[in-house]
Amino acid sequence: MPELPEVEGVVRELSPASSGRTISKVYISDVIRKSKELGKEAIVKGIALEDLVNALPGMTINNVSRRSKYIYFHMEKFGQTYLLVSHLGMTGAWFVVNTVDEVTEKRFKDHIHVVLTMEDGGLLVYSDIRRFGELRLLREEGDYLPLLKMAPEPFDTLAVEHFLEMTSKTKYARKPIKELIMDGQIISGCGNIYATEALFRMNIHPARAASRISEKRLRELFQTIVDVLLESIEAGGSSISDYRNINGEAGSMQDRLKMYGKKNCPTCGYETKTMKIAGRTSVYCTKCQK
Repeated sequence: MPELPEVEGVVRELSPASSGRTISKVYISDVIRKSKELGKEAIVKGIALEDLVNALPGMTINNVSRRSKYIYFHMEKFGQTYLLVSHLGMTGAWFVVNTVDEVTEKRFKDHIHVVLTMEDGGLLVYSDIRRFGELRLLREEGDYLPLLKMAPEPFDTLAVEHFLEMTSKTKYARKPIKELIMDGQIISGCGNIYATEALFRMNIHPARAASRISEKRLRELFQTIVDVLLESIEAGGSSISDYRNINGEAGSMQDRLKMYGKKNCPTCGYETKTMKIAGRTSVYCTKCQK
């Protein structure tokens, strides 16, 4: 699943490639239409398909930003502002192309579900292999309350204090520290990959309860998470399975990962172990992580 660094990479390329452009037409795949007919909400959520198809034409994309793992398209039409919110789910990807044939990787081309045609003739293409992503058209961020519950950006000055306050709460204190790191209300944008890496760098067992970690160590852990996220942004994210940027290019952070997906610990050589935490597979070293 794309985490903060991967989404940041998409936004850094998507914003200059789409800002100032106006949507003229919207295509929704038959797969998504069939899903809606069956009462399911695949990708397009919180709005009827035809309402989205009719609303987007004429909207100008002013800029694109990121909030946690979400992509925000800030748009305007007839003097009114709108927010198209995109979450990539596990396999979502945006492509900026002139024709759909420019989406060259077959597994993405076979799963194109939304195409925004621009007045200049170019396309913004959304592909999603497993269809766990989402698109929501809002007037403002507060129209979808889960967005307001997200933790501060990890790079914000007060984010570490928020992290310490939340981990000290009774309902969180006894939970595994890795579960808390992956909770977007505690830290924004950090999922399984980077939580695994940060805990390994700190020699902390992923199942250790937050209450059994000192405040000093928690502060150090938070800074390590920030460092890992920044390193991944610099590397263009991790392309472990289905992440691609708008040009179809992969990142290289996967080549720098020390623990995620590893069979042996790079420090001691011991065979790594796995366990389920918050529904995700956690890889760790029994010797190095306590």
